[in-house]
Amino acid sequence: MKKLFIVLLLGLSLSGAAFADPVSVETSAAVADVAAATASASDAAAPAETLDTGTTSWMMTAAALVIMMCIPGLAMFYAGMVNAKNVLSVFSQFFATAGVVTVLWVVFGYSIATDTTGMEAGVFNLHSFVGGTGALFLAHLKPDNIVNGMPESVLITFLLSFAIITPAIVAGGFAERMKFVSAVLFMALWFSFVYAPVSHMVWGGDGSLMANWGVLDFAGGTAVHINSGIAALAACLVIGRRKGYLQSPMPPHNLTICLIGAGFVWIGWFGFNVGSAVAVDGTTGMALLNTQIGACAGILGWMTVEWIKNGRPSALGLASGALAGLVGITPGCAYVGPIGAIMIGLAAGAVCFFFVAVVKRKFGYDDTLDVFGLHGVGGIVGAILTGVFCIPALGGSKDVEVLPQLIAQFKGVAFTIVYCFVISWILLKLIDKTIGLRVDAETESIGLDQSEHYETAYNP
Repeated sequence: MKKLFIVLLLGLSLSGAAFADPVSVETSAAVADVAAATASASDAAAPAETLDTGTTSWMMTAAALVIMMCIPGLAMFYAGMVNAKNVLSVFSQFFATAGVVTVLWVVFGYSIATDTTGMEAGVFNLHSFVGGTGALFLAHLKPDNIVNGMPESVLITFLLSFAIITPAIVAGGFAERMKFVSAVLFMALWFSFVYAPVSHMVWGGDGSLMANWGVLDFAGGTAVHINSGIAALAACLVIGRRKGYLQSPMPPHNLTICLIGAGFVWIGWFGFNVGSAVAVDGTTGMALLNTQIGACAGILGWMTVEWIKNGRPSALGLASGALAGLVGITPGCAYVGPIGAIMIGLAAGAVCFFFVAVVKRKFGYDDTLDVFGLHGVGGIVGAILTGVFCIPALGGSKDVEVLPQLIAQFKGVAFTIVYCFVISWILLKLIDKTIGLRVDAETESIGLDQSEHYETAYNP
């Protein structure tokens, strides 16, 4: 238990626990506009919007890129790093997560994530934390519903792709030892009680928690990456270490698959970050450029520190550095300039390497595929540094003061850490006390592919 609190303190030390007076800084304008438009989508008195074929085509492409980023991208990245006897279990969890989350998104997820009923700028109430029920079952949806120049169905699909990949990222924290049924149940509950509400708090527009605080998060540093990283940390602590962890080598079974998956993730990230502009304009172009810069700077940051510490760079390290840089630049990709993207990428690559190679081993927690080390830590670094490099003097586009903006960023990060960890811990404990989280020792030795799915990834 002592180690648990030490690890949490390390994460919180990156974010700070400053909870000062709210500052008046706008959140992601594009996503806020989307939320407002969504709330009025079923209002017959709302003025009709015109279909923008360029925006619609791009957003359809962006949604497909994010789905590709998850399956096959992240699934291959994860599968290549686990033991050969657990490859199919990773893919199975990803496909099952996509199925469950999509249905839940239609039933209530989209509504509680985007409905802005009862919200007002600067006012804190229940709807600052969770959306309304106006879009349950998507009952309001019509083919001619236009939001931000695109059919609302396109927007729903794009936001759904985020909802699918976020819990899928969490699976890397408990890979190779959680029961399939428990993993699917956890994903469903975690989506319902953590992802969907936090998504609303971050991108719900005027009156949402993060908007009222003035937090800048363009594409998901808090809602996606810190959220998933902290949940993975909670999961690996509750479920415990794999057999033989820190006692015998556990190398990736197929680095080629892993690196190909990382490449798909990198490509898909352009849909993730650039698509969050929900438009085709100058902001879109800046997000595109900064995403590429952040990834490459992340490679250099990770590679440099790894070279100094180990005397050589590794192929897995280069791919991990790219992902660290991509995570780091996500919250500020449309707010910072190229110099800011370089600095954020370098910092994310270096700090993530330290947590993966040093902190994880020091405290002995078995975050199987380094979800906390890459997504959690990278998201924290990126969210905080966005508050620094977003100002015009450093090449950014936000006319704000650094100190108040940093306080806002600290608040958003700290709240996400605490809320996500506490709720994730409760959900995991409830599942463990009912149907159990972990497979038995024999099943773990045989491998989840054979024991849980009666299949093998490779023929003898």
